[in-house]
Amino acid sequence: MNEKKKGMLGLFVLILVTLGICLTAAIGIGPTKTGSASNIKLGLDLAGGVSITYEVVEEDFTQEHLNDTIYKLQLRVQNYSTEADVYQEGSNRINVEIPGVSDANAILEELGKPGSLTFVDVNGNTVLTGSDVSGASAVTQNTQTAGREYLVQLTLTEEGAQKFREATEAAVVNQDPIYIIYDGRIISAPRVQVVITDGNCVIQGMADYEEATNLASTIRIGSLPLELRELRSNVVGAKLGQEAISTSLFAGFLGLLAILVFLVCAYRIGGVASAIALILYIGLELGLLNAFDLTLTLPGIAGIILSIGMAVDANVIIFARVKEEIAAGKSVRTAIDTGFRKATSAIVDGNVTTLIAAIVLMIKGSGTIRGFAQTLMLGIVISMITALVVTRFAVKFLYEVGFQDEKFYGKQAERKVIEFTKPKKLFFGISGVLILLGFVCLGINQSSIGNILNYSIEFAGGTSTNITFQEDYTLAEFQEKVLPVIVEATGDSVPQIQKVEGDLSFIVKTQELNQETRAALETAMVEQFEVDASLITSETISPSISSEMKSDAIIAVVIATVLMLVYIWVRFSDINFAASAVIALIHDVLVVFGFYALSKTAVGNTFIACMLTIVGYSINATIVIFDRIRENLEVMKGKEIEVIVNTSITQTLTRSIYTSLTTFVMVLFLFVFGVSSIREFALPLMVGIICGAYSSVCITGALWMVLSKKFQKNR
Repeated sequence: MNEKKKGMLGLFVLILVTLGICLTAAIGIGPTKTGSASNIKLGLDLAGGVSITYEVVEEDFTQEHLNDTIYKLQLRVQNYSTEADVYQEGSNRINVEIPGVSDANAILEELGKPGSLTFVDVNGNTVLTGSDVSGASAVTQNTQTAGREYLVQLTLTEEGAQKFREATEAAVVNQDPIYIIYDGRIISAPRVQVVITDGNCVIQGMADYEEATNLASTIRIGSLPLELRELRSNVVGAKLGQEAISTSLFAGFLGLLAILVFLVCAYRIGGVASAIALILYIGLELGLLNAFDLTLTLPGIAGIILSIGMAVDANVIIFARVKEEIAAGKSVRTAIDTGFRKATSAIVDGNVTTLIAAIVLMIKGSGTIRGFAQTLMLGIVISMITALVVTRFAVKFLYEVGFQDEKFYGKQAERKVIEFTKPKKLFFGISGVLILLGFVCLGINQSSIGNILNYSIEFAGGTSTNITFQEDYTLAEFQEKVLPVIVEATGDSVPQIQKVEGDLSFIVKTQELNQETRAALETAMVEQFEVDASLITSETISPSISSEMKSDAIIAVVIATVLMLVYIWVRFSDINFAASAVIALIHDVLVVFGFYALSKTAVGNTFIACMLTIVGYSINATIVIFDRIRENLEVMKGKEIEVIVNTSITQTLTRSIYTSLTTFVMVLFLFVFGVSSIREFALPLMVGIICGAYSSVCITGALWMVLSKKFQKNR
C-alpha cells in the first residue's frame, strides 16, 4: 500500500472514530444511553435536586458544635455529589441540598438519620460518645485460618483513645463485649480481646463487605457532634433554570465554531488537524463526564472552559512551531516532526503544573472546588492526549494524502524583535497602580456597604423565604412576573430562585432581610399575587461556604502554589523561573480581586471557580514563554540577557495573542448569551484572561531578567 492510500485510510479511520465518539456523546449506547451527554449528572444550580432540613435535638449546644456538624455533613453528602451544599438555617437548623437526585425518601434512607452514638460496657456505663470517634471504614484482610475476613477499622480522638484504654483494660479480663448503640439500638457488640492503647481498633465478625460498610457508615453518621432530626424535605428545581443550560450550550457551540474557523484560517492544514482533535476532545470530555459519574455545575463548566483553552493552546504552540521551522528552511515533513518535538516540553510543563493544582484542589477542597478540580483534571488529560497524539496522527495522514506543499501550512514571517523589557518600569508601575486601586476599592466598599466585597448568600448568608402561590408558575413565568416584584420589595438585585417540584411553592433566597423588608415582601406577594400570608415563611440562613470550607480552599491553593513552584524550579533548574511565575500568578489574582471590588460583582460560589481558573490560565501562559527562554539560553549563548528575553517573548507573541483571543471569545459568548448569574461569572473571567495575557508578555520575562541579574550580582 503506497503512502497516499495509507494516509487516506488513516484519515478515514480517524474521522470515523471521531464521529463515533461524538455520536456516542450525543445519543449514547443501548437503551440506557451509556456515554450520552444527556446522562451527565447536573448540579443543583443546573438541574435541581433534593433539599433536606434537619433540626438540632439538643437545646444546649454551641455554635462551634453546629459548625462542626455542618462540616462533617458536607464531607458526607459528597458521597452523593461533589456539588452538595450544607448550610445553617435559622439558629438550630441545617439545610442539605443534594443535586442530581429526585427521590427525597431514598436519599433520606441512604444518608441515614444523623442520631446519637454511644459505646457502653456490660455494666451500662457510657464508655465513648460519637464525638470520641474520628473515623470508621470497612476493610478486608486475608488470614491463614479463616480466609478473607471483613472488618471495621475505628480511629478515636486523643481523648477517646484514653477513655477506651481504661475501658478495655477492665473488659479484657473476661473478654466482655462493648456495646455500640445508635439511637437506642445495639448495632454491634464486639468482645474485647486485647487492651487498646493507641486509639486504633477493629471490629470483627462481619459476614461480608457490605455489612462492614453499613456498620462503618452508621458509626460515622452517629459520630456527628450533634443529634439531628429531619424537619422537612422536598425536591427543588434548578437555581439557574433550563434557560441557563440552553443559553450556555448555545454560547459554547458558537464559541467552539468560532475557534475552529479561526484555527483553520490561521494554520490551514494544521488548523484542520487541530479541529479534528478538538472535536474529538469535546466528544471524549462529554462521554467521560458520564462514564466517571461526575456532577457538572457552573464551576465545573469553568473547568471545561479552561481545559478547552489549554487544548487550543497546545495546538497553537505546535503549529506556530511548524511555521517557524518552515521559515527556517526545513522541509514540511521535517518541520512537522521538529515542531511537535519542540512544542512538547512547553505543552507538558504547562499542563502538568495546572494538573498539580487540580489534584491538590480535589484532595483538599470540598463542594464546588472539588467539582471544578475534577472536570479540570479530566480536561487536562484529554487535551494533552488529543494535542500530542491525535493532532499528530491527523496532520501525518493529511500530509500523506497529498497536502505536502508548505503553502498548506504557512511560513512564519520574519519579525522584528520587540523590546518588551525596555519599558519594564512602566509595566511594573501599571501593575502596581492596578493592585493599589483594588485595595483602595476594598476600603471604600468596607465603609459604604459594610464589606470589602459584594458577598452573595453563599459567603454572607441571608434570608430564605418559602412562598406558596395560588397558581402553578413555571420558572420562566416566575422570573418574568414575580421576580421584578421581589427585587423591588427586597432591594436584592440577584435573588436565588428555586421551584419546589410537585408544589405551588418557590424558595427565594436573598440578602438578609430585616423585619420591615420581610413585611414589604409579604405585602407585595399578598396584594399583587393573592398569596395567603400564612403560606409565606422566612428563615435566616448561614453562608453555605463555611469557614472550614474557606480554610480548606486557602490551604489547597497555598499547597498547590508551592508544589507548582517546586515543579517549575526542578524542570527549569532555576528558582528565578519559579519565583517569577508565582509572582505573576499572584499579580493576576490580585488584579481580578480588585476588579470584583471595583465593579461590586457578586462574590459567590463562582468567585472561587473564577479565581481557580485564572490561576490555571496564568501559570500555563507563563510556562510557554519560560520554555522558549530556556531554549534560547542554549541557542543564543553569549547574547545579552535582554536580547534573549525579548527574542523569546517576540517568538511566542503570536501564541500568546491567539490563545488569549480564542479563550476570550469562548467566555465572551457566555457573557453575551448567558443569564445574569452566568454573566457575573464570565465578566471577571474575561478580565482575568486579559490580565493573564498582559502579565505573561509584559511582566514575567522582565521579572525573570531582573531576578536573574540580581542573583548573579549577589553571587
